[in-house]
Amino acid sequence: MREINTMKNFNFTAHIEKDKETGLYTGIVTNLPGAHTQAASLDELRNNLEEVITLCLECMNEEEINDLPSFVGFQQLTVAV
Repeated sequence: MREINTMKNFNFTAHIEKDKETGLYTGIVTNLPGAHTQAASLDELRNNLEEVITLCLECMNEEEINDLPSFVGFQQLTVAV
């Protein structure tokens, strides 16, 4: 009997910033340890993020993946100093 390999889809949200000094975009997936990268364009950054997410998930077992924290959202704050 042949084993059927099923793929599972995962959704992640990346925090993206543009460095003023280098002009590079930086992407960080905050709820996936080790998932961060940079690139010169947003398209390249998306490709890099997809690759690093895949690599991180491939290094984790099912229990570790199931224990990842859930992304809730971002909150913008204004503080007077």
